[in-house]
Amino acid sequence: MTKQLEEISKNFGTNELVRTNTHNKNLARFAAKINQLTHLFKRNQQSIERREMELKQEITNISHDLRTPLTSIKGFSELLIDPSISEAERKEFLSIIQRKIDNLTMIVDLFYELSQLDSSDKKLTMEKQFLDQMVVETMLMFYDDFEKKQLKVKLDEGTVCPVLADNKAIVRIVINIIQNALTYAKSYLQISFVEDENYIWLRAVNDVDKINVTKLQQIFNRTFRLDPSRTGTQLGLGLHIVQQLVNKQGGKAVADVRENEFIIEVSFRKWD
Repeated sequence: MTKQLEEISKNFGTNELVRTNTHNKNLARFAAKINQLTHLFKRNQQSIERREMELKQEITNISHDLRTPLTSIKGFSELLIDPSISEAERKEFLSIIQRKIDNLTMIVDLFYELSQLDSSDKKLTMEKQFLDQMVVETMLMFYDDFEKKQLKVKLDEGTVCPVLADNKAIVRIVINIIQNALTYAKSYLQISFVEDENYIWLRAVNDVDKINVTKLQQIFNRTFRLDPSRTGTQLGLGLHIVQQLVNKQGGKAVADVRENEFIIEVSFRKWD
């Protein structure tokens, strides 16, 4: 058994375990406990390696998404000192710089919220919330964005029962769903509510370019991007945060693709 353990230590990447033909029950149990400990340690090592790979991918994503707006800000800032540009051009460049700064601020906010999700100090305040009203109020914040993107927005005007949820969490969930649609929707966004016995479901549908259905299993991953080469504000964190916040409130987040439509549904427990 000692020789086997030495060999396992030398070749830790293998699936070898301690084997024994002993008839001594105590020794057999001891070997079984060693194997159990070895299995747990290997599984922990695999988890660490997987997390390291995800972290490297996240760093790559962060670098890409910070570099893009920073490069634009630097370029347009240099143009501002050119004495030959007109006042109209100067205002246009300043407007672009402001949008890029807003972009950077949103990225930083996303990472801050992500860091807070697992914080023991960050507690959700579960109270009575009017989901339908909150969705309307949040969508109004993006009126100009919908206009610029030329997205046709349709919102279910029906009322639904109140839900048991955290106010700030609901707002962040809705914002992230809208921002995801603004990034990927081609021409429309439809939001509706579905009520069942215990939950109110918020359902968002938008048209997209063709999506590989196998990618749906990764849609809520921190490092996932629908289009890795695409520039913009979508880091892959938005929907991950949606899922985490929904889960923390006792609901579910699911995604689906039907033909060229992307569908995301999140549930909230009804207020008793």
